[in-house]
Amino acid sequence: MDESWILQAAAVMGVSMAPVLELRGAIPFGLALGLPPAEVFLLAVVGNMVPVPAIILFARHVLRWLRRWPWWGRRIGWLEARAHLKGRVVKRYRLLGLFVLVAIPLPGTGAWTGALVATVFRIPMRQALPAILLGVVVAGGITLAVACGVVTLWTM
Repeated sequence: MDESWILQAAAVMGVSMAPVLELRGAIPFGLALGLPPAEVFLLAVVGNMVPVPAIILFARHVLRWLRRWPWWGRRIGWLEARAHLKGRVVKRYRLLGLFVLVAIPLPGTGAWTGALVATVFRIPMRQALPAILLGVVVAGGITLAVACGVVTLWTM
């Protein structure tokens, strides 16, 4: 293992851990670096899952603490409203809904949103983690297939 591979792998994992970008950004990034698709997929999935347990464990406590300040309180209210909106399918179908929410690689979905929605709906970590992981794997597979040209998407 050479030093440049370690730096590239860390960069892919770092992008995958970032909210919004997550693995939808990390997979094309890793491929652009010239890393093999299987390695990019694995690094992106692992990186995307790293923050999930901490989000599920601590999000409720952090949000409650931040609510004490009006500026944060308004933003947290907006965030919770958004989580409820995104979580309609989760509320109805529980774990299957959580999986679907995470598996669809579109903006506003993904592991971060799934973890926040699991927190809002008080889904225990032992149930939420497998659903989120499976969703991340499916989203990663879709993203990798599109990025590698296996599936071509275009509009006419």
